[in-house]
Amino acid sequence: MAVIHRTTMTPGKLELLASWLPAQPWYAGLPGRDPQLAKAGGFRLDDPEGEVGIEFMVVTDTADGTPVAYHVPLTYRGAPLDGAEQALVGTSEHGVLGLRWVYDGTRDPVLVARLRALLRGEAVPQMQSESGTPDPTVTVEAGGVEGADLPDRDPAADDGLAVTVTRVLNPRSPADGADRARVTAEWHAPDGESSRAVFAVLRRATA
Repeated sequence: MAVIHRTTMTPGKLELLASWLPAQPWYAGLPGRDPQLAKAGGFRLDDPEGEVGIEFMVVTDTADGTPVAYHVPLTYRGAPLDGAEQALVGTSEHGVLGLRWVYDGTRDPVLVARLRALLRGEAVPQMQSESGTPDPTVTVEAGGVEGADLPDRDPAADDGLAVTVTRVLNPRSPADGADRARVTAEWHAPDGESSRAVFAVLRRATA
């Protein structure tokens, strides 16, 4: 069980993401304009080995006037992940755990494995800010729903069944009929309104 420490991170997560997000190909903000980020929701998964922090974080960017919600899976490690230099979001000093390496979780094998377990119904989503507390608002559903394709997604792995992560959340985008399973969760806009969308899907990989 992951323990959520009531402490600080320096620099904070939003500071790290403000530098990292504009360099991503799916970033929807205007070039040259700094993101204005706010934490908007998310959930966690436990690492069975207790070594890696796993968070599915949502942030909203209001720099361009209309809020855009980004889903940013992150992992937190006590040492660098070999061969993952391009996935590094940044480093941060944790008030309890010391220096942490923060990675884009879609490129961290521990997060990918736990997300697959969640999609198979073998992992329990946890509250983002509470230790040992399941999050009942996160749901895993079987596929078979007809609808348009989900835009702005990153493939996380491919072994016959591919996990795909939604990056730009849109509650108006229905799930694709080819989805074998999907994770849906909620976040809150700056005005407090709650929305839900598909965060990740499992589907047969194409050749």
